[in-house]
Amino acid sequence: MPVPWFLLSLALGRSPVVLSLERIVGPQDTARCSPGLSCHLWDGDLFCLPGSIVSAPGPVLVPTRLQTELVLRCHQETDCDLCVRVAVHLAVRGHWEEPKDEEGLGRVADSEREGPRNASLQAQVLLSFHSYTTARCVLLEVEVPAALVQPGQSVGSVVFDCFEAALGAEVQIWSYTQPTYQKELNFTQQLPALPWLNVSAEGDAVHLVLDVSEEQHFGLSLYWNQAENPTKPWWHRNLTGPQTITLNHTDLVPCLCIQVWPLEPDSVRTSICPFRKDPRAHRNLWRAARLQLLPPRGWRLDAPCSLLAEATLCWQALGGGPCQPLVPPLSRENVTVNKAVEFPLLKGHPNLCVQVSSWEKLQLQECLWSDSLGPLKDDMLLVETRGPQNNRSLCALEPSGCTPLLSRASTRAARLGEHLLQDLQSGQCLQLWDGDLGALWACPMNKYTHQRWALVWLACLLLAAVLFLLLLLKKDHVKAAARSRAALLLYSADDEGFERLVGALASALCQLPLRVAVDLWSRRELSAHGPLAWFHAQRRQTLQEGGVVVLLFSPGAVALCHEWLQDRASASGVHSPHDAFAASLSCVLPDFLQGRAPGRYIGAYFDSLLRPDAVPTLFRAVPVLALPSQLPDFLRALQGPGVPRPGRLADKAEQVSRALQPALDCCLRPPGTTETGRKMGPEAGDRT
Repeated sequence: MPVPWFLLSLALGRSPVVLSLERIVGPQDTARCSPGLSCHLWDGDLFCLPGSIVSAPGPVLVPTRLQTELVLRCHQETDCDLCVRVAVHLAVRGHWEEPKDEEGLGRVADSEREGPRNASLQAQVLLSFHSYTTARCVLLEVEVPAALVQPGQSVGSVVFDCFEAALGAEVQIWSYTQPTYQKELNFTQQLPALPWLNVSAEGDAVHLVLDVSEEQHFGLSLYWNQAENPTKPWWHRNLTGPQTITLNHTDLVPCLCIQVWPLEPDSVRTSICPFRKDPRAHRNLWRAARLQLLPPRGWRLDAPCSLLAEATLCWQALGGGPCQPLVPPLSRENVTVNKAVEFPLLKGHPNLCVQVSSWEKLQLQECLWSDSLGPLKDDMLLVETRGPQNNRSLCALEPSGCTPLLSRASTRAARLGEHLLQDLQSGQCLQLWDGDLGALWACPMNKYTHQRWALVWLACLLLAAVLFLLLLLKKDHVKAAARSRAALLLYSADDEGFERLVGALASALCQLPLRVAVDLWSRRELSAHGPLAWFHAQRRQTLQEGGVVVLLFSPGAVALCHEWLQDRASASGVHSPHDAFAASLSCVLPDFLQGRAPGRYIGAYFDSLLRPDAVPTLFRAVPVLALPSQLPDFLRALQGPGVPRPGRLADKAEQVSRALQPALDCCLRPPGTTETGRKMGPEAGDRT
């Protein structure tokens, strides 16, 4: 694509007069050779296929050195493209084969022996050119006269004009000859960048600095470079230079590109994609990827960029454990993002899930039918395998592997092997898949569970009667437990370490006793109904029962509060679908603004992770207590009227403090970052 002259002049020099690049006029590619050689360029592009590495029986041409040079290919006086000229230096390797039979040497005429030695040497030179957006190959035929065919001797070079490339691109060039003699050259060329566009990343922000003149009007667009939609727009502005655009580091993905063009008629746009090798961008891409159900048996992986990943079906047993991959009916295949995929299934099942892996690492897993078909079932998956002579074998998929039925293994499937075969023959099992290689069957196990545990239920009834008598004797303790207060814990999921800390706090509070509700324990409900609906239901139930809502402040929670207070419109709908804190602000903040918060809310923060003055002033209408230093006051506010005597309350505070300490130490572990790479500690508090 032609590049405007003022962009080339900015990239290669301040004035077109001082440019030292050679100009090539015309759109045609050309090839030329050193004196004494003859060469021919084949018309048309070739497929970039690697040559086979073999040892040639006689002398061959091999590339010894690869050189590149930047030139300008100009269609008009001020309409030029950057072009990469490639020069390949060639040498002769190998010898003519000598006859092995000495008697045969005497019988061969001298002219027949010398004929091959006096022949010219021909070879094909293949040049392959790869950049981020393009790949191209060209073929040159080279002939070396017999006088120059000497083993180990350099015979000259062949020059190709030229491969077009974009400003700022990184291109790879490699060359080999056919027939091949175990020799291949490659070279990486970095083209000039745009000096007026600088990308810098400091902390949690990314700055795009455009250093152009004040009178220059230009358009700037940020877009996702996708295979199915190469220029999917994400952000666009018409600007006047100079400008600095700030992005959040969470917005970075590998295919995020920048496009700039002057606001002039028929202007050409210049694009660069600076984040394709950024590790943060690749982590953000997987965080943004989502598996979506497409009824009745389809699914789709939604992501802003293409992903190098593969997907397969797996079976999730009711008792837990890893989801076991099923090669049939869906073999491991590459994933195409944003494209619907349908399973070749006869029936759906809640225990069937989808796994997406990248570089043999599990990235995503979803049981896609859990919402439509209900929770996991206690079913046994039978795998039927069919052999070449209509042989049939059955095994049951268990955590230890696929157990053959009627075997002597000490597993659940082996003990019930005969019953499972009878169920299969009587039609009580649901066929999920049927193919040429076999079939999958789901057999219910509920009736066997009931039969096995019938005596256990009788024992449980007796035990329940005994426990009931004991509970009557401790009715005072039962009444106290019945009066345990409800507490709804709201927090911002800053990182995995902080979530573990919140989980430790919630578990410790349940021992007081308190009835604690936290979104960390309700991920399935959040996925099914959404964080806002979940919060409204929990808040209504908590307040109706006289409970209290606990706002647990952290650097991320404080930032969300400031963001919501400053611009409510832009703060909605941009956070994680599991973030109940962000969803709750639309209801919590009005309670504080209208004076309804006292008696309903209390605040808390971990004093080693956040400064006291970091909590917004609006929330100081209710008690805001530091943990663990003010744990007794915090527990007294949670339990409300009728709290235990001071000595017993201090013991409970010490118990909670011991439960929190390991998770708190993990958050404060040097160098001040968690495993997900987000900053914590006082520095994070400074950002608020």
